[in-house]
Amino acid sequence: MTPSFDTRGVKVLVVDDDEIILIALSETLRHEGYQATTTQSPTEAVELIKKNRYSVIISDQRMAEMTGLEFLQEAARIQPNASRILITGVLTLKTIIDAINSGEIYRFIAKPWLREELLATIRNAAQRHELLETNRRLQEGTLRLNEQLADANTQLQHKIRELTEQKKELAGTHAQMRLNFEHSLDLVQRIVSVYHPSLGEETREVTELCERMIDFAGLSEDESHLLRVAARLHNIGLIGIPRDILDRARRKPASLSPQEKAILESGAAYGQMLAHYVDPSDASGAVIRACHERWDGSGYPDKLMGDRIPKAARLLAIAVWYVESQLSRDERIDEILHQSGSAFSHDAVRVFLKAARTLPSQRRTRQIGLGELRPGMVLARGIYSPAGMLILPEGHLITEDSLGKIRQEKTHESGSSLMVYS
Repeated sequence: MTPSFDTRGVKVLVVDDDEIILIALSETLRHEGYQATTTQSPTEAVELIKKNRYSVIISDQRMAEMTGLEFLQEAARIQPNASRILITGVLTLKTIIDAINSGEIYRFIAKPWLREELLATIRNAAQRHELLETNRRLQEGTLRLNEQLADANTQLQHKIRELTEQKKELAGTHAQMRLNFEHSLDLVQRIVSVYHPSLGEETREVTELCERMIDFAGLSEDESHLLRVAARLHNIGLIGIPRDILDRARRKPASLSPQEKAILESGAAYGQMLAHYVDPSDASGAVIRACHERWDGSGYPDKLMGDRIPKAARLLAIAVWYVESQLSRDERIDEILHQSGSAFSHDAVRVFLKAARTLPSQRRTRQIGLGELRPGMVLARGIYSPAGMLILPEGHLITEDSLGKIRQEKTHESGSSLMVYS
């Protein structure tokens, strides 16, 4: 069964110089619902085609002004998608087939025609036109979409280039910020070393030990960064505390008076405050403040206990205690094991023990005054003149001659501190 086709609104142009045929075709088409336009002049028909769009164009072959094929060729140039039908009774079959194959006409109708055959041909021609127009609209839509896609792609490429440039700029800025941050950390460490060489050496050792603990602690990238920063800044709060108090705190902590002990313990809070100027996030400051807290709550300054102590501070606390202790290496490790669960977190102790196995054998250092320097001692740090010239390098064995040289170069700094191996 042939599917129904809605003929309403389908425009058909009929051209024939025989008025009777025009009337017959017009009545037939209008009866079927087509919008039929008729004319006896091919020339007028060409003008109609220029002004109006038609689904089907029907033309007689034999006309005075021009033949049907000539007219339909012109119609094909103006409206290529219109289905063109030739009505003829005399044209040879070969000519018609050639016209169909070349696309000049869609079909032909022989005179006299059968009504049903005529309507079927016109209906098929109208459907063909609808398909061609749908395809044309789809192609035009595709072209528009392709143009829009091309424009969007161009804009995207432009945006990618902009974002790439911004990323490069941000990467450069970030790299510069990291470099500035590292310079700030180095500057702090130098300030600590200049103020008190022993503190500078302890800071270096604590930083190295924390770096090794990071390898075994399973910390996130942010936590690792936090511990590194806190390790390098943890002594900054001790700047300004009298050196005599700092020295006795290392050698004879029991000799400190309650007031002196309070001054020493204030270094944790001062360290937090000063760290803010280097690391505005305040995270490292919180770790520095808590690095003297103890797992059982016996530490200072806030008496924090257990999990209230930041994870990084628990690790830093062990590193600080280990480096500051005057005990031997084995005695320090035994004492940390003994205080596991009281002064130190069990987890932090386990991390420390793994890291301690990787530490190289180190010679202990101590700070002495220039007046305490004796032949036979070995310098743990080079000695420089006030002008910055190296007098004696690290590792130099002090002799009577070198001792005289040092005193000659540094007579105006008789109170200067030196680092020697114990």
